[in-house]
Amino acid sequence: MGKRIIEKTDMPRTRESLAEDLRKLGVKAGMTVIVHSSMQSIGWVCGGAVAVIEALMDTVTETGNIVMPTQSPDLSDPSEWENPPVPKEWWSTIRNHMPAYNPEVTPTMGMGKIPELFRNYPGVVRSDHPAVSFAAWGPKKEEILFPHPIENGLGEDSPLRRLYDMGVHVLFLGTGYGTNTSFHLGEYRAPGHKKIQKGAPVMKEGKREWVTYSEIQFEDELFEEMGRQFERQHSVLTGMIGSAPSKFFSQKEAVDFSESWFTKRNIQKN
Repeated sequence: MGKRIIEKTDMPRTRESLAEDLRKLGVKAGMTVIVHSSMQSIGWVCGGAVAVIEALMDTVTETGNIVMPTQSPDLSDPSEWENPPVPKEWWSTIRNHMPAYNPEVTPTMGMGKIPELFRNYPGVVRSDHPAVSFAAWGPKKEEILFPHPIENGLGEDSPLRRLYDMGVHVLFLGTGYGTNTSFHLGEYRAPGHKKIQKGAPVMKEGKREWVTYSEIQFEDELFEEMGRQFERQHSVLTGMIGSAPSKFFSQKEAVDFSESWFTKRNIQKN
């Protein structure tokens, strides 16, 4: 992988060059930005994920805020696991012994190198949800992240809603709309979504406990098509961050579009 990335990179990416690329795309000092990233898409970076994170910090400065999803979907009920599934005979053992979510310890899963490093970066804090946490850096990090109730973890009482109210931006660093967590807030707001029960190990009053909680059935497999339609109706800035095709747009516009899109789809479906 490393050799292929070097061969596809015309010159080394650095903290300084990435910050300049971010500014050209429209990222400015004082902004609050939700970042979705693919490290390998950026090309060969001198300093790796550290340089990417520090370029983001240099660009928004200490007056801005950086937010990243730091999800841990493996902290879930084993009956849901499909890739790969585990034997049914294991389920009770897993529910009884899986370590509880700990924001300082629990690793991300499927999020990539940048958020996995970011979650423990100096000055960064992480929210309390066992499956769909966020990490944030900046003067409003506590205001953004807390509280993060376990019920409906990406809904009206979540960090996504507070970010929506703040009027923030979404940045794709080499990713696509399939990663756009913000679309889920519109999914909650649309009538007709399916309610489900999920489970996870958490700490309650100093003791590990397996809890069940209410959630909606996410349909993020629809997000790429939704994103293509969103781009036809709204302003999305595009450019290159290193080697990564990147996008920058309003989170509020994306959430409102998602709500409208799911509302129409659900009415047609029913």
